[in-house]
Amino acid sequence: MLTIYSDDHLLHHGAAELYRGQLVPCFESPARAEHVLDAVRAAGLGAVLPPDQFDRGALTRVHADDYVAFLETAWDEWQALGETGDALPYVWPAGALRRDVPPTHIDGKLGFYSIDAAVPIMAGTWGAARAAADVALTAAQRLIDGDATAFALCRPPGHHAGARAMGGFCYLNNAAIAAQHLRDHGARRVAILDVDYHHGNGTQSIFYDRGDVFFASLHGDPAVEYPFFLGYHDECGVGEGTGANRNFPLPWGTTGPEYLAALDLAMADIAAFGPDMIVVSLGVDTFAEDPISHFKLRDNDFTQIGQRIARLGRPTLFVMEGGYAVAQIGTNVVAVLTGFAG
Repeated sequence: MLTIYSDDHLLHHGAAELYRGQLVPCFESPARAEHVLDAVRAAGLGAVLPPDQFDRGALTRVHADDYVAFLETAWDEWQALGETGDALPYVWPAGALRRDVPPTHIDGKLGFYSIDAAVPIMAGTWGAARAAADVALTAAQRLIDGDATAFALCRPPGHHAGARAMGGFCYLNNAAIAAQHLRDHGARRVAILDVDYHHGNGTQSIFYDRGDVFFASLHGDPAVEYPFFLGYHDECGVGEGTGANRNFPLPWGTTGPEYLAALDLAMADIAAFGPDMIVVSLGVDTFAEDPISHFKLRDNDFTQIGQRIARLGRPTLFVMEGGYAVAQIGTNVVAVLTGFAG
């Protein structure tokens, strides 16, 4: 299995995020990708290659142009104020506040284009996010060119980023960008399977009114779990997308067998949709020892996730998302990939 990876992810290393009333060291750190890379190489999965560079238009196929422009310039605008620390939002257009007028001041922009305060921006954030999108696009192109599978080792992750908002450590939605690239280059239908512990709210919202991209997500129940405001069972798509969205919210303490039973239901839905290609948002924060999650999956459960996905028999792109038990993240990712590869 080919892996696409860029060490430009090292450009992004947030100092702190706001978590339960405190500024704490970011759970999403460069060590995550490095541990996964080490495990991929140790397992001998295959070649590790750098990404090609794609034009900005590949991003604006799923993200609003003004949002991409914000990401491109946010650090320079922050520095122009004389600030030296990371840029973080502190006010949001919630409730009755207006969302139709983007502010011109960087403090206002940070809130306008975010859903939370877990998205620090620093000098290297745009470069890292841009490289992560190129990683996903390069891996997607390999499927278009005939490869059966590829692993996009993206960092920062992407599935919480919407068309016009960052959040949950995510700036550009790598899985959505890759899925759109597959659609633009021959795939009639694409299915996105999100197995991250947290609901892929950004991915869902991007494709919610479309019938050509099916989205299925297994995740912590949003009644008690981030992102709280999306990911419920009754969200099934709208307009042409009606029936092309499937959520499986699961309770805290969900075990491997319980998770795999829900995954079987998602697999049946994807098979019925009949995709030409599959994109997997691969988060392994379902692991029992993850510091910010509440599922109970263990090593063999991750192997079985890969095996089940393989049974669909479609060209499949794995895109790295979450997983914050850093010491075990590589082992768990490789378990999924080797399970898939048989």
